[in-house]
Amino acid sequence: MIYLDNSATTKPYKEVLDSFLKVSTEYFGNPSSLHSLGGEAEMLLHRSRETISSLLHVHHKEVIFTSGGTESNNLAVKGCALSKRNIGKHIITTAIEHPSVTNAINDLEKEGFEVTVLPVNKEGRITKTQVEDALRKETVLVSIIHVNNETGAIQPVEEIGDILKNHPNASFHVDHIQGIGKVPLRMDTIDLCSFSAHKFHGLKGNGILIARNGVKLHPILSGGDQEWTLRSGTENVAGIVAMTKALRMTLEKSENYLSNLSALKQYLFDELEQINGVYIHTSRSHSAPHIVNFSVPGVKSEVLVHALSTKDIYVSTTSACSSKRKAPSKTLTAMGVTGAQAESAIRVSMTYSTTKEEIRLFLQELIQAITTIKEVTR
Repeated sequence: MIYLDNSATTKPYKEVLDSFLKVSTEYFGNPSSLHSLGGEAEMLLHRSRETISSLLHVHHKEVIFTSGGTESNNLAVKGCALSKRNIGKHIITTAIEHPSVTNAINDLEKEGFEVTVLPVNKEGRITKTQVEDALRKETVLVSIIHVNNETGAIQPVEEIGDILKNHPNASFHVDHIQGIGKVPLRMDTIDLCSFSAHKFHGLKGNGILIARNGVKLHPILSGGDQEWTLRSGTENVAGIVAMTKALRMTLEKSENYLSNLSALKQYLFDELEQINGVYIHTSRSHSAPHIVNFSVPGVKSEVLVHALSTKDIYVSTTSACSSKRKAPSKTLTAMGVTGAQAESAIRVSMTYSTTKEEIRLFLQELIQAITTIKEVTR
């Protein structure tokens, strides 16, 4: 099997699965319980929070455990905006956010918030000047994705964060879900930052929101006041321990193999450019090292995905959240990509275990699939 859909989800590390099983079997107590089994679970929860705070260079009280990226984004966007509605009701975002941010902001718009959506250039990027020009005294939230999940485009979030230091009423949220372990990020420039475990070889159903001290959030879940009263619900301790291990292992691999992943991306670029009729939408220089998005006009993306899957090669069309919809990618459309190209877009997303031989075989089967499809549909 050649798995090249790591932006949709990653395969959990064996050590992560081992951790989850051990905690689920031996430390299954509720961390809010008073007995010793609950105390052991609470200790594991505390230890995981301390480890994650150290890995991300934040204070342990700034770590909020969630059920995944969607909840982290919703808690950041809605929680922040609703807590500041008496200060202002203006939000700034971009045209290429993940649906969990876009739809959360749409909900706020129905509650009376005003939204400025920044357009992107042909590389799928905005500039810090765009943000600066859009800021108002009533701006309470700026939410910008760091690494786009479809094209890998990197936004200048650190520069934007420096600008926002002079606008204390505006909290800065960054969706770092695709960037963690692949694109470094200075956390000191950000107020709210979202992560999802299954994007870095953890398990589905776990996520993190970093909320800087002093940032107020309105809870979107009511209940038992877990997670500093910001996210009620019995904590998934086994998943959190497994996520902590996954994050540590991924960051270690990043230190050792990031240059290899970048070289693999450039090799894929070079080879795709040699294939007649292929259009590459990902920028060579301003994109993450693991994502390449391209089109083969005249060949429907879903047909190509299914053709490759018969060879045990797995890629995707757009983001996994939108892949079953018939509408063209909103990200590619925002970049000015034609409808024909957007309808034939393919995303290849790699990880540190991806090899050059796997990419070579993918390219070989890609060329064969394109030739066969075009002959059949001619």
